[in-house]
Amino acid sequence: MNKVVVLGSLNMDLVTTLARLPEIGETIIAKQLDYFVGGKGANQAVAASRVGGDVMMLGKIGRDTFGEKILNQLKQEHLNLKSIEEDDKSFTGIANVFKLPTDNCITVVAGANGMVDDKYVVAHADSIAEADVLLMQLEIPIEAVKQGLSIAKAAGLVTVLNPAPFSAAVLDLLPQVDYLTPNELEFSSLLPDSLKELPFEEAMLSFSEQYDTTMIVTRGAKGVAYVQDSQLLTVPTQEVTVSDTTGAGDTFNGILAQQLSRGESLANAISLATRGATYAITKFGAQTGMPTLLDLQAFQA
Repeated sequence: MNKVVVLGSLNMDLVTTLARLPEIGETIIAKQLDYFVGGKGANQAVAASRVGGDVMMLGKIGRDTFGEKILNQLKQEHLNLKSIEEDDKSFTGIANVFKLPTDNCITVVAGANGMVDDKYVVAHADSIAEADVLLMQLEIPIEAVKQGLSIAKAAGLVTVLNPAPFSAAVLDLLPQVDYLTPNELEFSSLLPDSLKELPFEEAMLSFSEQYDTTMIVTRGAKGVAYVQDSQLLTVPTQEVTVSDTTGAGDTFNGILAQQLSRGESLANAISLATRGATYAITKFGAQTGMPTLLDLQAFQA
């Protein structure tokens, strides 16, 4: 129990802080530039590890300065990194994060993450099979995600897929996904035209009737919604002062996967993951804002 394998991206995040986004053709002066180790895969692995998970990270970096910095940083997070490969043909992935006063937007250049193919995943099939939960996102090629799901389900693992950045191919993956964790915008993109005009609650219930996958939708200040036993349930978020929303979703997914690997109930897993994501937005940076269990105990109090 308690073993999580994360198959996904490793990036260097370039975080630009600014008051607003520029218009097309406009140049504005930003306030600050910061460098953080990131990537949705690495972020979620760190989040799972900080709350006590036994976590292995699978993915690729470039043989460059950013790649070296990422490995050095992740070693301090007690992750199993033995299966991360350095790719000589590409550079380490980069995420450009534009941090606004109350939210952010992100562009990603895949780099070595784009070289994570099905052959790489097959080469590490034994590592996947030894875990309890496989956690993935969509910052690596879809073929690798499909292969990972196939190996995991054959080995009896619980599978969690965070469909970000969104791809329409997600629908084809659902038969092998136990838990799907979109945000509200990604959930809307998943819906067929027949459900798009329905209120959120009705759309959730209707979608859940059509697919066996458990849908868990993160809705920011509105909380986290999920369907269990044909009922729509919502875990509320507490009101906090927002510092930086970067990494909140990754914090949620990492903690959720770790809790599921321990055999926690879905309600308890979502509750702790929601508290973790809320804590994360009170701190600056993605991984730097991710809580430990001690942080969450104090935060709850």
